Amino acid sequence: MEIKRDNLDDGEVIMLLEEHLADMYATSPPESVHALNVQALNSSNITFFSAWINGTIAGCVAIKNLDSQNAEIKSMRTSHHFRGQGVASELLIFLLSFAKQQGYQKISLETGTQKYFLPARTLYKKFGFADCGPFSDYKLDPNSHFMSRDL
Repeated sequence: MEIKRDNLDDGEVIMLLEEHLADMYATSPPESVHALNVQALNSSNITFFSAWINGTIAGCVAIKNLDSQNAEIKSMRTSHHFRGQGVASELLIFLLSFAKQQGYQKISLETGTQKYFLPARTLYKKFGFADCGPFSDYKLDPNSHFMSRDL
């Protein structure tokens, strides 16, 4: 698998992000969807990565700079075609290493509380993430599950 910094101009990447947003709106109330669209992911405080297997998009992940010591995982997604093949684990290993290289001390995330998000929560726990309260601009929300880990 090749993981590369992405400028979000590839049609396959955009389709994967549109699929991600559609699933988020299908599983959570609109006011509880915190997934970012392509325009928002192009912000200067976000670095976006795409993962490719044999020339096909396999997944993506982004890291948002919250401040000099804290970052947030955004838009973690595995393509339906590559589910169950370890793509998310490889992306997470890559992103945690990148975050350490950037000097972050802590990384956090927000995911859903619904059953649909159980595999994501399980994956994050496997990688040492623990439940936490809202961080950054998030507020308590029964549809949001917050996790973080020290780097």
